Amino acid sequence: MREVSPKLRPYLDAFNAQIPILIANGFKANATNAREWLAKVTREMVTDVPEIPGVWDDIVPATSYMVPVRIYHPAPAEARPVLIHFHGGGHTAGSVTAYDPICRKIAAATGHVVVTVEYRLAPECPYPAAVNDAFAVVRGIWPILDARKLNYKREMSLIGDSAGGALVATIMSRAQFDPGIALKRAVMVYPGLDYTLDQPSMEENAVGYLLQKAKVVWYYEYYLQNNENRRAVSPLYGDFTARMPETFMISAEFCPLRDENFAYVEKLKAAGVKTRHLHFPDMTHTFMNMETLVKEECAQVYREIGEFLNAE
Repeated sequence: MREVSPKLRPYLDAFNAQIPILIANGFKANATNAREWLAKVTREMVTDVPEIPGVWDDIVPATSYMVPVRIYHPAPAEARPVLIHFHGGGHTAGSVTAYDPICRKIAAATGHVVVTVEYRLAPECPYPAAVNDAFAVVRGIWPILDARKLNYKREMSLIGDSAGGALVATIMSRAQFDPGIALKRAVMVYPGLDYTLDQPSMEENAVGYLLQKAKVVWYYEYYLQNNENRRAVSPLYGDFTARMPETFMISAEFCPLRDENFAYVEKLKAAGVKTRHLHFPDMTHTFMNMETLVKEECAQVYREIGEFLNAE
C-alpha cells in the first residue's frame, strides 16, 4: 500500500488545509507569489549549509541575453571537474539566490566546480528563452573560468531538479548531435519531461502532494505561450542514442512527474545509455527543498550524487 512518509504528512496536511482558505480570501497564483513561496521554503528548510572557499558571480555572454551565473569552487587550489546546475521552479520560480544553499551542498558533496545558472523565467520570458540561456552557459563557460584563472578540469556534467531537470534533458537531447558539446554525466531530480501531461501519475498524484496537477498546468501555460507542439518540445519524446551521457535519475512516488521519470529511464536504457535510478517510495516532489523534514533522504541524495559523479 502506498503511503507518504510520516515525516512529510503534518506539513502536507497543513498545506492542503490552507489552500481553500487562501482561495476564499482572494488568493490568486502568479509568478511573484510562486517565487516567494519556493524561496521561503528553501531558505527555512535547507539548513546546515557548508562554507565553500571560492564563490564568484559572473556573466556568460549570449546573443540575446547576458546570462548571470554563480561559481562555487570547493577546493580552489585543485583542478576539479565542472558541474552545470539548473534550479527548479516550474520554469517560473527559483533563482540562484534561492538555490544558493543547495548549490553549496552539491559542491561540498561532489567536489565539483558548480556553476549555477540564472536562466530567464516565464511568463516574462517564455520558451525557448530558458533553453537558450542553458545552452549559452554550456557552450560558453570555459572562457569565463579561464578569465578568472580558476583551477578546473575540462570535464562537464549537468544537474537539475524539476524544471532544471527538464533543461538538463533538453541539453542532453541536442548535445548528442553536437560535436562541440561533450557531456560526461547528467543528474536529474524529479524532472519535468512530458509537457503533454499524458502520464498516469499526473492523475494519480494530481491533488494532495504539494505539487498538484493544476499547478503543473499553470506552470506550462506560462512557459509555452506560443502554441508550441508540446510533444515535440518534451524531452521524453526526443531522440535517444548511445551518445547521451551516463545518467542518474532521482524520482519520488507521490510526484505527478513520477511516470515520465520512469519512462525516460527506460528509453535511456533501450538506447544503450548507462543509467542509475534512485526512487523514493514515500517522498513528494520538492522534498530536496524541505530538508529539515527529511534529512536522511536528502543526505542520501547528496551522497549518491557525489558517488555517481566521481565514479571511475
